[in-house]
Amino acid sequence: MTVQQPVAAAALAGVPAGVQAQGAWAGRRQLFVRFAGEAETATMYTAAALAREVERQLGRSKFHSVSVGGRDPLANIAFLHAALAAIPGSVPIMLDTDGQRPEAIQGMLGRLALVQVTVDFSGFEATIAHAMSTIRTAATAGCRHAVVVAPREDTTDAQLLRIVEQASSASRSVEVVIHPATPPGDGLTLDRRWSTLLEQAVAVHADCRLALRLPPPAGLR
Repeated sequence: MTVQQPVAAAALAGVPAGVQAQGAWAGRRQLFVRFAGEAETATMYTAAALAREVERQLGRSKFHSVSVGGRDPLANIAFLHAALAAIPGSVPIMLDTDGQRPEAIQGMLGRLALVQVTVDFSGFEATIAHAMSTIRTAATAGCRHAVVVAPREDTTDAQLLRIVEQASSASRSVEVVIHPATPPGDGLTLDRRWSTLLEQAVAVHADCRLALRLPPPAGLR
């Protein structure tokens, strides 16, 4: 008697085309696989259905890569394993995550082109530790990895530089992208705070850069 395995499925907010708003691939045209949040309208996809939808859209238009993100995508690890295995291998796949499930990415790294961890200063020190563990895991596997530093209005320079230090300790090859909470200057000149901060950041870790986030809807994440 053959035992039927359960069909891997997940609630997605959609598979829209857009432009990456932040991080290492900011400005790239991507196909977004977005896991739905609690307040979002969701559609249930099986892994096979998602793979077919991605392949259909890739056949219709040119994309730099596929971005897997949204609310806690790694909570659906069985679904992701099945879906990624079915997506054409020629397209780069980026995982956009908060880094809170470092143990979940190990089996995916062979299929990922970029692991991007966003630090938005909304959690406790333990959340930072998990994020850096995710970066170490990606680095050990030889997968390209980046930390997006997304400060709030009340985030201090000391807090920002601490994240840079922790990222550099996790991996000397990590790309660190700092996105100011507000435009850094009048549009013509760079605010002294941010130019000084970048000077301090690159003294800690050479691969740091400052960039503005793209606004929605072009900047869908």
